Amino acid sequence: MISVKNLVKTVETSTHTVEILRDISFDVPASQVLAITGASGSGKSTLLGLLAGLDWPTSGSIHLDGTDITRLNEDQLALLRGRRIGFVFQAYQLIPTLNALENILLPAELAGNGHVRQSQRARYLLDSVGLSDRADHYPAQLSGGEQQRVGIARAFMMQPSILLADEPTGNLDSVNGNHVLELMLKLNREQGTTLVLVTHDRTLTERADRRIILRDGSLLSDELL
Repeated sequence: MISVKNLVKTVETSTHTVEILRDISFDVPASQVLAITGASGSGKSTLLGLLAGLDWPTSGSIHLDGTDITRLNEDQLALLRGRRIGFVFQAYQLIPTLNALENILLPAELAGNGHVRQSQRARYLLDSVGLSDRADHYPAQLSGGEQQRVGIARAFMMQPSILLADEPTGNLDSVNGNHVLELMLKLNREQGTTLVLVTHDRTLTERADRRIILRDGSLLSDELL
Protein backbone atom coordinates (compact mmCIF):
# COMPACT_ATOMS: atom_id res chain seq x y z
CA MET A 1 0.00 0.00 0.00
CA ILE A 2 2.91 2.36 0.77
CA SER A 3 6.36 2.13 -0.81
CA VAL A 4 9.10 4.60 0.14
CA LYS A 5 12.37 4.43 -1.80
CA ASN A 6 15.59 6.35 -1.07
CA LEU A 7 13.71 9.29 0.42
CA VAL A 8 15.79 12.38 1.14
CA LYS A 9 14.61 15.72 2.51
CA THR A 10 17.00 18.63 2.90
CA VAL A 11 16.52 22.32 3.64
CA GLU A 12 18.91 25.02 2.49
CA THR A 13 19.89 27.76 4.92
CA SER A 14 22.07 30.78 4.27
CA THR A 15 25.16 28.90 5.44
CA HIS A 16 24.61 25.17 4.95
CA THR A 17 22.30 22.30 4.00
CA VAL A 18 20.24 20.68 6.76
CA GLU A 19 19.54 16.98 6.25
CA ILE A 20 16.14 16.12 7.73
CA LEU A 21 15.68 12.67 6.17
CA ARG A 22 18.53 10.55 4.85
CA ASP A 23 17.91 7.78 2.31
CA ILE A 24 14.79 6.29 3.92
CA SER A 25 13.29 3.15 2.34
CA PHE A 26 10.48 0.88 3.54
CA ASP A 27 7.25 -0.76 2.37
CA VAL A 28 3.93 -1.02 4.22
CA PRO A 29 1.44 -3.73 3.17
CA ALA A 30 -2.29 -3.10 3.15
CA SER A 31 -4.06 -3.11 6.54
CA GLN A 32 -0.83 -3.01 8.56
CA VAL A 33 -0.56 -0.81 11.66
CA LEU A 34 2.85 0.88 11.58
CA ALA A 35 4.27 3.00 14.41
CA ILE A 36 7.00 5.50 13.55
CA THR A 37 8.99 6.45 16.64
CA GLY A 38 12.13 8.33 17.56
CA ALA A 39 13.33 11.30 19.57
CA SER A 40 12.14 14.83 18.86
CA GLY A 41 13.91 16.14 15.77
CA SER A 42 14.45 12.69 14.28
CA GLY A 43 12.29 13.47 11.24
CA LYS A 44 9.08 11.62 12.16
CA SER A 45 6.59 14.41 11.43
CA THR A 46 8.47 15.42 8.28
CA LEU A 47 8.19 11.85 7.03
CA LEU A 48 4.47 11.73 7.80
CA GLY A 49 3.92 15.03 6.00
CA LEU A 50 5.70 13.65 2.93
CA LEU A 51 3.54 10.51 3.01
CA ALA A 52 0.46 12.76 3.10
CA GLY A 53 1.67 14.78 0.13
CA LEU A 54 1.84 17.94 2.25
CA ASP A 55 5.44 18.52 1.14
CA TRP A 56 7.80 17.28 -1.55
CA PRO A 57 11.00 15.30 -0.92
CA THR A 58 14.35 16.49 -2.20
CA SER A 59 14.81 13.11 -3.88
CA GLY A 60 13.39 9.62 -3.78
CA SER A 61 9.86 8.33 -4.39
CA ILE A 62 6.67 7.63 -2.46
CA HIS A 63 4.10 5.28 -3.96
CA LEU A 64 0.65 5.14 -2.38
CA ASP A 65 -1.38 2.20 -3.69
CA GLY A 66 0.66 2.23 -6.90
CA THR A 67 0.66 6.01 -7.48
CA ASP A 68 3.94 7.92 -7.25
CA ILE A 69 2.76 11.01 -5.39
CA THR A 70 6.07 12.80 -5.88
CA ARG A 71 5.10 13.23 -9.55
CA LEU A 72 1.71 14.80 -8.83
CA ASN A 73 0.95 18.52 -8.83
CA GLU A 74 -0.85 20.23 -5.95
CA ASP A 75 -4.32 19.82 -7.46
CA GLN A 76 -3.72 16.11 -8.07
CA LEU A 77 -2.38 15.69 -4.54
CA ALA A 78 -5.41 17.43 -3.06
CA LEU A 79 -7.71 15.11 -5.01
CA LEU A 80 -5.80 12.04 -3.83
CA ARG A 81 -5.81 13.21 -0.20
CA GLY A 82 -9.53 13.85 -0.34
CA ARG A 83 -10.33 10.39 -1.66
CA ARG A 84 -7.69 8.02 -0.28
CA ILE A 85 -5.87 9.52 2.73
CA GLY A 86 -7.22 10.31 6.17
CA PHE A 87 -5.19 12.45 8.59
CA VAL A 88 -5.56 12.71 12.37
CA PHE A 89 -3.89 15.80 13.84
CA GLN A 90 -2.48 16.07 17.35
CA ALA A 91 -4.16 19.47 17.76
CA TYR A 92 -7.56 18.17 16.49
CA GLN A 93 -7.94 20.89 13.78
CA LEU A 94 -11.73 21.00 14.00
CA ILE A 95 -13.59 23.93 12.44
CA PRO A 96 -14.88 25.96 15.42
CA THR A 97 -17.99 27.23 13.63
CA LEU A 98 -19.16 23.71 12.69
CA ASN A 99 -20.73 21.27 15.10
CA ALA A 100 -19.43 17.72 15.58
CA LEU A 101 -21.61 16.20 12.85
CA GLU A 102 -20.76 18.97 10.39
CA ASN A 103 -17.03 18.58 11.07
CA ILE A 104 -17.24 14.87 10.28
CA LEU A 105 -19.27 15.54 7.13
CA LEU A 106 -16.85 18.23 5.90
CA PRO A 107 -14.64 15.96 3.69
CA ALA A 108 -17.74 14.75 1.83
CA GLU A 109 -18.97 18.33 1.41
CA LEU A 110 -15.60 19.39 0.00
CA ALA A 111 -15.75 16.46 -2.42
CA GLY A 112 -19.24 17.48 -3.54
CA ASN A 113 -20.86 14.43 -1.94
CA GLY A 114 -22.85 16.04 0.85
CA HIS A 115 -26.10 14.12 0.24
CA VAL A 116 -28.34 12.08 2.54
CA ARG A 117 -26.27 8.90 2.30
CA GLN A 118 -23.13 10.73 3.39
CA SER A 119 -25.01 12.34 6.27
CA GLN A 120 -26.05 8.86 7.39
CA ARG A 121 -22.44 7.72 7.27
CA ALA A 122 -21.35 10.73 9.33
CA ARG A 123 -23.91 9.84 11.97
CA TYR A 124 -22.75 6.22 11.92
CA LEU A 125 -19.15 7.33 12.50
CA LEU A 126 -20.22 9.71 15.25
CA ASP A 127 -21.95 6.79 16.94
CA SER A 128 -18.88 4.59 16.35
CA VAL A 129 -16.74 6.97 18.41
CA GLY A 130 -19.38 7.13 21.15
CA LEU A 131 -20.55 10.69 20.50
CA SER A 132 -24.02 10.30 19.00
CA ASP A 133 -25.37 12.57 21.75
CA ARG A 134 -22.85 15.30 20.83
CA ALA A 135 -23.87 15.80 17.19
CA ASP A 136 -25.00 19.41 17.73
CA HIS A 137 -22.10 20.37 20.02
CA TYR A 138 -19.39 22.74 18.77
CA PRO A 139 -15.67 22.07 19.40
CA ALA A 140 -15.58 24.57 22.30
CA GLN A 141 -18.31 22.50 23.99
CA LEU A 142 -16.32 19.25 23.71
CA SER A 143 -13.47 17.94 25.84
CA GLY A 144 -10.06 17.29 24.31
CA GLY A 145 -10.77 13.56 24.13
CA GLU A 146 -14.14 14.19 22.45
CA GLN A 147 -12.58 16.57 19.92
CA GLN A 148 -9.95 13.97 19.02
CA ARG A 149 -12.67 11.33 18.58
CA VAL A 150 -14.51 13.68 16.21
CA GLY A 151 -11.21 14.14 14.34
CA ILE A 152 -10.83 10.38 13.98
CA ALA A 153 -14.40 10.01 12.70
CA ARG A 154 -13.75 12.80 10.18
CA ALA A 155 -10.56 11.07 9.00
CA PHE A 156 -12.57 7.91 8.24
CA MET A 157 -15.43 9.77 6.52
CA MET A 158 -14.28 9.05 2.97
CA GLN A 159 -13.23 5.46 3.81
CA PRO A 160 -9.55 6.14 3.10
CA SER A 161 -7.23 3.29 2.19
CA ILE A 162 -4.51 4.97 4.30
CA LEU A 163 -4.85 6.75 7.64
CA LEU A 164 -1.95 8.88 8.91
CA ALA A 165 -1.93 10.08 12.53
CA ASP A 166 0.51 12.55 14.07
CA GLU A 167 0.78 11.99 17.84
CA PRO A 168 -2.96 11.18 18.05
CA THR A 169 -2.83 10.67 21.83
CA GLY A 170 -0.24 13.34 22.58
CA ASN A 171 -2.66 15.89 24.06
CA LEU A 172 -4.82 13.38 25.94
CA ASP A 173 -4.77 11.81 29.38
CA SER A 174 -4.26 8.04 29.65
CA VAL A 175 -7.98 7.21 29.76
CA ASN A 176 -8.88 9.27 26.68
CA GLY A 177 -5.65 8.19 24.97
CA ASN A 178 -6.54 4.53 25.37
CA HIS A 179 -10.07 5.21 24.10
CA VAL A 180 -8.74 6.97 21.00
CA LEU A 181 -6.28 4.13 20.37
CA GLU A 182 -9.01 1.50 20.59
CA LEU A 183 -11.19 3.50 18.19
CA MET A 184 -8.45 3.74 15.58
CA LEU A 185 -7.68 0.03 15.82
CA LYS A 186 -11.40 -0.85 15.69
CA LEU A 187 -11.96 1.21 12.55
CA ASN A 188 -8.72 -0.20 11.10
CA ARG A 189 -10.04 -3.75 11.60
CA GLU A 190 -13.51 -2.96 10.25
CA GLN A 191 -12.36 -1.13 7.12
CA GLY A 192 -8.93 -2.67 6.47
CA THR A 193 -7.31 0.75 6.46
CA THR A 194 -3.51 0.92 6.49
CA LEU A 195 -2.63 2.85 9.63
CA VAL A 196 0.62 4.84 10.08
CA LEU A 197 1.15 6.48 13.46
CA VAL A 198 3.85 8.90 14.57
CA THR A 199 4.00 8.57 18.33
CA HIS A 200 5.98 8.75 21.57
CA ASP A 201 3.27 6.70 23.31
CA ARG A 202 4.66 3.30 24.30
CA THR A 203 1.16 1.86 24.79
CA LEU A 204 0.21 2.83 21.27
CA THR A 205 3.46 1.44 19.85
CA GLU A 206 2.94 -1.90 21.59
CA ARG A 207 -0.42 -2.31 19.81
CA ALA A 208 1.08 -1.79 16.36
CA ASP A 209 2.04 -4.61 14.01
CA ARG A 210 5.41 -3.05 13.27
CA ARG A 211 7.74 -0.30 14.46
CA ILE A 212 10.16 1.92 12.60
CA ILE A 213 12.64 3.94 14.65
CA LEU A 214 14.22 7.08 13.21
CA ARG A 215 17.39 8.69 14.56
CA ASP A 216 18.81 11.94 13.17
CA GLY A 217 16.84 11.49 9.96
CA SER A 218 17.99 7.92 9.31
CA LEU A 219 16.12 4.65 9.66
CA LEU A 220 17.67 3.07 12.76
CA SER A 221 15.53 -0.09 12.92
CA ASP A 222 12.49 -1.72 11.34
CA GLU A 223 10.88 -4.61 13.22
CA LEU A 224 7.67 -6.59 13.44
CA LEU A 225 6.07 -6.60 16.88
